[in-house]
Amino acid sequence: MNNLALTYVAQGRWDEAERLQVQNLEIGKRVLGSEHPGTLTSMNNLASTYKAQGRWDEAERLQVQNLEIRKRVSGPEHPDTLTSMNNLASTYEDLGRWDEAERLQVQNLEIGKRVLGPEHPATLTSMSNLALTYGAQGQRDEAEKLQVQNLEIHKRVLGPEHPATLTSMSNLALTYKAQGRWDEAERLQVQNLEIRKRVLGLEHPATLTSMNNLASTYEDLGRWDEAERLQVQNLEIGKRVLGPEHPATLTSISNLALTYKAQGRWDEAERLQVQNLEICKRVLGPEHPDTLTSMNNLASTYEDLGRWDEAERLQVQNLEICKRVLGPEHPATLTSMSNLALTYKAQGRWDEAERLQVQNLEIRKRVLGPEHPDTLTSMNNLALTYEAQGQRDEAERLQVQNLEIRKRVLGSEHPATLTSMGNLALTYCDQGRWNEAEKLQVQNLEIHKRVLGPEHPATLTSMSNLALTYEAQGQRDEAERLQVQNLEICKRVLGPEHPDTLTSMSNLALTYKAQGRTSRYAREC
Repeated sequence: MNNLALTYVAQGRWDEAERLQVQNLEIGKRVLGSEHPGTLTSMNNLASTYKAQGRWDEAERLQVQNLEIRKRVSGPEHPDTLTSMNNLASTYEDLGRWDEAERLQVQNLEIGKRVLGPEHPATLTSMSNLALTYGAQGQRDEAEKLQVQNLEIHKRVLGPEHPATLTSMSNLALTYKAQGRWDEAERLQVQNLEIRKRVLGLEHPATLTSMNNLASTYEDLGRWDEAERLQVQNLEIGKRVLGPEHPATLTSISNLALTYKAQGRWDEAERLQVQNLEICKRVLGPEHPDTLTSMNNLASTYEDLGRWDEAERLQVQNLEICKRVLGPEHPATLTSMSNLALTYKAQGRWDEAERLQVQNLEIRKRVLGPEHPDTLTSMNNLALTYEAQGQRDEAERLQVQNLEIRKRVLGSEHPATLTSMGNLALTYCDQGRWNEAEKLQVQNLEIHKRVLGPEHPATLTSMSNLALTYEAQGQRDEAERLQVQNLEICKRVLGPEHPDTLTSMSNLALTYKAQGRTSRYAREC
């Protein structure tokens, strides 16, 4: 019965799995007793299914009970107790309770090293889990340190092609990705994908995960054609192997839609996202975390299409569900709140946007800490709202603080740091402080070219901003030179009809107009 339930879990058929697991647990309690190892395994499996369904409170309740019994019956250092401890820590992560997760994982790792040894597979799993928690808290250097050590041990003890080694490699690559070290991430992910294809086969779920991760890094690098190619292949395999309604297939649909969105192909993105949301609601339920993510993604596409009322309707609904199901301070709830605020801002409803963003920033500071990446994103969003309201001194104060923290925490060349630098420069522009703006923008563009490459979308945005600053200072020849270069790259890299290409064309046309070259202006328009 238990094996069939686990098969249902692997297929994403959680309701059927749950039904069998509840029955299995009841029989185990009655026949074997509530503290028998077999009963505790059944309890753990049911908790895992609740977790996969996003029913984290129910999962936590079972896991706390499971851990207490195992400590009492088997002892606090028994391998099964350590597994229970690890499972509970994972649920704390889902609930956004990272301090509790970290506390359990540090304890788990220390016991594992002492009892099982520093190179035991269970100890390596504990090390990996703690690293992921550090990463989620924005402590990426600590995460990287553990993951590098973890990968080296896996390679030496289990071999470079063992599934656990490949998982370790994938985790390290995702940390590099979060640090903005996309070339290093890509290198590991290409290697990871090649090994999984050869060892596990092209259609194995782990191979599909590797394919999806690499596609995501291609997106970060602005290589959307390569991302799309992988994602289309991933989705086709997922539909055929796992089925069109499997959770992993739905993730593939969502990822491809986000790539279409980044390419400005919003109608195609919307079509996929509407389909995705309908399936998620039917298969997972309207309040499942993946359904809420799907709802949020569709709302974002409505924003791109200028359909603000539809975006707002989805986001209000999303925020209400998140508050009720996950709690008002859960990371997903705060993301939902932030998205709604951005929609209010886009509609010119700045007071409502500001109110939500101030609340969002205060909660993130208290829950995540003042230097967490999500806290810095909240600070940046609030500064942009102040800027839109003409409260430029408040905007500048937040942006200077934001830039200083990002430089110290993420490094001066991290993509998020460059975004902060670019935003502060635009505030200087609004204040008429052109020399300070230009100085930042020249520095910003040079770093973008060196770190991300001369044709990355973020580099093109940086180039465009500097050109507009030249234009505002009457340096029209310099503005034109940058804008012509920008438009040529946009046409070649993004395509002639991409929204960024059209913006670039419009900016160049305005420069021609300011130069009195009206025939060129009419042609560009």
